[in-house]
Amino acid sequence: MQTSDPDSRLRAAVSWLRARDPELAATRRAGRAALVMPGLFALCSQVIGSPAMATYAAFASFAMLLLVDFTGPMAERLRAHLGLGVAWVVLICLGTLVAHHTWLAVVVTVVIAFLVLFSGVVSSVLAGASTALLLAFVLPATSPAPLSQLPDRLVGAALAAVTAMLAISLLWPRPGTDPLSAPAARVCRAAAQQLRSDASRLADEPHCPNPAQCRVTAAEATAAADELRAVFDATPYRPTGLSSGSRALVRLVDELTWLGSILADSTPPPDGQPACDAAAHQARRAAAAVLDEAAVLLDTPRNSPQALRSASERLRTTLEDMERNATLRLPVHKEGTGTPSRVHPVIGFLDLSFRAQEVGFATLQIASNVDRAAAADRRSWHDRLLGSEPGTVTAPLASARERAAAHLQPQSVWLHNSLRGALGIGVAVALANLTSVQHSFWVVLGTLSVLRSNALNTGQNAIRAVGGTVAGSLIGALLLQLIGHHGTVLWILLPLAVLLAGTAPSVISFAAGQASFTITLVVLFNIGQDPDWHIVLLRIQDIAIGCAVSLLVGLFFWPRGATAAVNRALAEAYADGARYLAGSVAFAVGRCGPGPAPVADAALEDGRVAAAAARRLDDAFRSYLAERGAKPVPLADMSTLVTGVVGLRLAADAVLGLWQHAEEQRAEADRAEARLVILGAAGRVSGWYRDLAAALNRAGDLPDPLPRNPAAEGQLVESLRRDLTDEKGQATATAVRIIWTADHLDVARRLQPSLAAAAAAGHPS
Repeated sequence: MQTSDPDSRLRAAVSWLRARDPELAATRRAGRAALVMPGLFALCSQVIGSPAMATYAAFASFAMLLLVDFTGPMAERLRAHLGLGVAWVVLICLGTLVAHHTWLAVVVTVVIAFLVLFSGVVSSVLAGASTALLLAFVLPATSPAPLSQLPDRLVGAALAAVTAMLAISLLWPRPGTDPLSAPAARVCRAAAQQLRSDASRLADEPHCPNPAQCRVTAAEATAAADELRAVFDATPYRPTGLSSGSRALVRLVDELTWLGSILADSTPPPDGQPACDAAAHQARRAAAAVLDEAAVLLDTPRNSPQALRSASERLRTTLEDMERNATLRLPVHKEGTGTPSRVHPVIGFLDLSFRAQEVGFATLQIASNVDRAAAADRRSWHDRLLGSEPGTVTAPLASARERAAAHLQPQSVWLHNSLRGALGIGVAVALANLTSVQHSFWVVLGTLSVLRSNALNTGQNAIRAVGGTVAGSLIGALLLQLIGHHGTVLWILLPLAVLLAGTAPSVISFAAGQASFTITLVVLFNIGQDPDWHIVLLRIQDIAIGCAVSLLVGLFFWPRGATAAVNRALAEAYADGARYLAGSVAFAVGRCGPGPAPVADAALEDGRVAAAAARRLDDAFRSYLAERGAKPVPLADMSTLVTGVVGLRLAADAVLGLWQHAEEQRAEADRAEARLVILGAAGRVSGWYRDLAAALNRAGDLPDPLPRNPAAEGQLVESLRRDLTDEKGQATATAVRIIWTADHLDVARRLQPSLAAAAAAGHPS
């Protein structure tokens, strides 16, 4: 029993740590830094005897091991660290040159800080390295020194870069897979199992699962999707709006969530009769095979994607066969009209095949994004740095400019945060240089660490920063009092302090991180000299100035914060999505009448605009999640609104894809009445989303969800009746596509009740 108690306590401690530090990412970084930073500091200060080299080696190793965590294969991570080391050399030179002139230092700081912060839209490499890059410039820019010290500074940074590369490759290397890959693969496998189960149940096959088993399978798929979303929302440095692979992962999470909602809607009722549509059942099984291959590629992204591409091609062929089968079996002479509880018999007959077509389209989108993410993972480091698109002829710099341009909009949260951060750091540099405080670069770091997306949360972080600093200072002063002149004890405490400083922000709290960091500084700056508790007061003074700067900048620049920003981004995304849906339907109806076939350029451009708005929304939503404190809109409701944007865009994508790749079949009849019915439905649905966008932007009242219109369904079928058959008496594929277009519009309509309820939670009555 006595031997099991320590084991139990150890297991409990590890479980506690894993619960607060998923995959032990922060612990891994802190452990490396605790070994490397004290060693480099000792080498440079005690062996080489250069204080400047020791300072830059210590802080460069701190930045390169604690503030960055590059992903991808080890070779690519090493190249990224090499690039970071080169950037440190350049920024140290620039910071040293401008430090002697305050006005020049402030101007250059603002420019450099904005470029560093805003460059994160280009690639995840730059986004993850932004704080480390800022430290490389801030440290020399706020510490004027003769140019004769520049070589020592550069050697210190170079030693840190080389040692960091050795540390990440030899000391507890991080896994090569993305944290989202494993949960996304589980969603794919669970959805594939649900598709097979539903297909067997609908076809009434021997030994098919009973309704209870179907419900269990559906529940497992839902649980897997919920787990993926939770991991996605909690992932630090989530790759939102960055490289092509990162955007593919963002879309993959959203599309897997959307696939889950489609499967929930198409689950066979427990007491329903088997539906005899063999082609639709086969399409579900083909979609399941694609999802299985997608899961395999997510688990092993470096493998060949050929199996996934072959399965996707088989699914496309199956969907085409299903479409032809639907035209052959369509009951063109079926009489009847729709009622509020029952659709028109002709439309109802196509419902099962439409559901299969909807599932197939979503699955192909997922497969495309998995393929793209895997291709992005196989890119070279240079392509990763510039976020170049895999498999395209677009130049990397052109792709980077396109992504940056998408965020050079007045409503972009990324632009707001970049400007706010740059101005805040510039003001901090000015105050640090004008007041001549000792270790003035900590004023700038204090500014950066507490600055958030609104004034309220900046103030809350300032309070936690000052509180943590005071607590750490008191502990540090007590340690100095107890240690006295025993300098060896400080060397022993330094790695422990670095380890605690690296893990406390993630494992405990922001305030605990500030306290731990202060203890590290107290120990670091007292090694090799008489213990001086005055450094405690200097640290409090520096961080207090930095917090005041953060609070003032937060008050004067976009003080409404991420909640207002995410509402504006939602409004923009819904407005652009509505325009895209209307444009896709307009292209569709143009393809089913006489005259020259329209081109899809306008609809495709609307799609690109809607995609850019969705990327800005994801950035705003990330800021909303990062803000602490009570949320004015419940997280579940905000997530519903964000996911609704995905559903609206996918409906438009489906309509465009349905007609863009259809075989050319011109007809003498212009189907004018059917076109008017479809355009009318599209106008009502897209108009509702425009009204929702206005309400989210506080420019109108929330619209009531549109009810189903059975009369319009009957009118559509009647208008097509003469065109449902060709000269041989067979139903036409064009008629089926028109009905499926109406179904996609109905999918967008069925989203409205949940979106209206979610929007009402944050809308003033």
